[in-house]
Amino acid sequence: MSDALAAADQRRVTLIGLLDLTSAFDCVDHSLLLQRLERTFGLSGMVLRCLTSYITGRSRQVAYCSQMSPTQSVQFGVPQGYVLDPLLFVLYTADLSRVVADHVLVTHQ
Repeated sequence: MSDALAAADQRRVTLIGLLDLTSAFDCVDHSLLLQRLERTFGLSGMVLRCLTSYITGRSRQVAYCSQMSPTQSVQFGVPQGYVLDPLLFVLYTADLSRVVADHVLVTHQ
């Protein structure tokens, strides 16, 4: 808010873009995350293989009124409820600040 008020005082235009991250963990692309972990953060070998195993090859099934849905492969998202999951999401979105800065904009996260 302080930046917006300072810009208004200088008669500069301020645009505010808000990003809803309600279901953000469900939208993580597995291949893009693994590629980022390797290229941007230098993970390789056993560490990358363990993370690949952790992220990929998952399935889901819903139980309702004693009925089971068919099993479906999970193509997107990181598992939730573990300490590692928020870290993986932060690493997945780490380039966002660079992209914003490349367009001469300011971000607050």
